[in-house]
Amino acid sequence: MALAKLKDKRVYLPIAIIAGGIVAMIGLSSMKQPPEEKAPEDIAPLVKVQPVVMEPMALTVHSQGLVTPKYQTQLVAQVGGTISYVAPEFQRGGFIKEGQVLARIEDADYRALVVEAQANLASAQAGLEQEMALGAVARDEWSRIKDRKPTALSLREPQLAQEKARVKAAEAALTRAQKNLERTEIRAPYHALVAAREVGLGTYVNPGSQIGELLSVSQAEVRLPVADNQLRFLIDQGLNSDVRLVGDLEGQKAEWTAKIVRTEGVIDDQSRMAYLVAELINPYGLQVPGKDDKVLNQTTHHPLRFGSYVKAEIAGMSLEQAALIPRHLVVEGKVPVLAEDKTLHFKPVQIVREQGTHVVVTEGVAHNDQLIVSALAYPVEGMKLRLPGEIAEPETKNDNPEALAGKAE
Repeated sequence: MALAKLKDKRVYLPIAIIAGGIVAMIGLSSMKQPPEEKAPEDIAPLVKVQPVVMEPMALTVHSQGLVTPKYQTQLVAQVGGTISYVAPEFQRGGFIKEGQVLARIEDADYRALVVEAQANLASAQAGLEQEMALGAVARDEWSRIKDRKPTALSLREPQLAQEKARVKAAEAALTRAQKNLERTEIRAPYHALVAAREVGLGTYVNPGSQIGELLSVSQAEVRLPVADNQLRFLIDQGLNSDVRLVGDLEGQKAEWTAKIVRTEGVIDDQSRMAYLVAELINPYGLQVPGKDDKVLNQTTHHPLRFGSYVKAEIAGMSLEQAALIPRHLVVEGKVPVLAEDKTLHFKPVQIVREQGTHVVVTEGVAHNDQLIVSALAYPVEGMKLRLPGEIAEPETKNDNPEALAGKAE
């Protein structure tokens, strides 16, 4: 009997376990809530745009160079002697006026030579007058002789020519003596800045000895290298074009205005650059004083010192309508724009030149076109895009009327 009860347990126990599991599953299923439906997300890429600005544009060509004087002169002694005077302004960095005496060589010997030459000239002139009188007497005497013809010697013509030559030689000697006396004074040939002085009081100089070096302050020049392919953006290769010079002055930015006065006309065989020369009038901002003043006076004009490094902007041709577009947005000659229907569109553009990080475009885009400036991972022509702040419109995934009716029921 006990064995019969054990057999009944083995039969009914699995059935009871299975039944209990089914009941538990039914209970859990009844407690499960259906998942909430979420609105479908708009997967159109988000982009940033900026409007294209088409406007008149003046092109410029950039360059750089060093400021140098237009004229640079080495002063040398033309006569020998001891330096007896040196002007106070004749020192390195001093400004001097045109015609100002910078140094003077002892001139006592040269004054004596002038007096000697004057005496020789007076003697020669007296001899000439005497010979002219003798010649007149000889011609008068020969005029009374009828049967013979006088010779040039008997008329004292060679003697007269000799005296005339003596006078000319004496005049030349006097001119030379006076010129050498003038050369004892070393004068400035123009308004200048003293770059160097090689003599002092008591220095003995020979003809050809170095006296000093002067730099003209009336004009300065800047030699500007320009790539050959940039010359086409200049009018008449830049001749007479205005130039804006930018440099540092006492730790601050300063600007000056210059003008292209000539081109060197050749391509440098090493740098492969063409060189334009810009000229700046009165670089040190000096004003010429009255006759009684000896030195130049400086005005409030910012001085542009020789040897300064400056950057230059050369005014070039003008474009009627053009736009600046970031260079990295141009791919294979096309730029991305946002069409009116919020789709991506690539427009081919005509690039005139590159200008720093931008390019100058004249055709292909219109004013106020929405240029896409943000990066797209996989840009495709016609793809949907959206702008920041736009609300995405939900999309209906199941448009089957029967299914919608079943949901309603």
